[in-house]
Amino acid sequence: MSARRLRSVTEKKQGGEGERPALPATSWAVLGLLSFGEELSGYDLKKWSDRSLRFFYWSPSFSQIYSELKRLEKAGFATSRMVTQDTGTRDKRVYRITDAGMDAVRTWAREAPVDPPVLKHGPMLRLWLGHLLEPEQMREVLAQHREFAEKMRQRALADVEDAKGEPAWAYPTLTLKWAERYYASERDLADAMLSDIEELEASERRGRGTRP
Repeated sequence: MSARRLRSVTEKKQGGEGERPALPATSWAVLGLLSFGEELSGYDLKKWSDRSLRFFYWSPSFSQIYSELKRLEKAGFATSRMVTQDTGTRDKRVYRITDAGMDAVRTWAREAPVDPPVLKHGPMLRLWLGHLLEPEQMREVLAQHREFAEKMRQRALADVEDAKGEPAWAYPTLTLKWAERYYASERDLADAMLSDIEELEASERRGRGTRP
């Protein structure tokens, strides 16, 4: 089935009740967060996305989250209500997925075409331009990337521990385990690239030494 045909399937309601609006990826991400069955505020959604989505996709900003919540309400995929706070702070609005929204995100997860990952690797772009840098600058770029990768690996590992014992987070926990392995590989690749630079420099020195 073509990607266009698959997309049209996800935009039609079951039972011939009309057509679902075509939603951007951010809408499906926010609706997916609501699919765990709790009433969540915009702040909650941001916190949950930082605990999971940021490791393998991206974490939408507060403005994106609130924009998508309005879109989802308009589509009938979410409802909201104001909740009085006992602490004296201002009331907050919480959101819950509707049956139509659950049906929509379930259909999307099952039938939408899977987009291949697109890699935008800043450190490798800099290394690609290594002929314009000093050797120490290239090492610093890779050292910074290694530090970032290790920090993300440790964060993912800590979040795996925090999510233990929460049945609703069984599959998100698997993505956190994937993230821990992914960032470990990024750390190890940085080490390997540092060794490659050393080898390249040694080869260049040998080449200069054999010139007449």
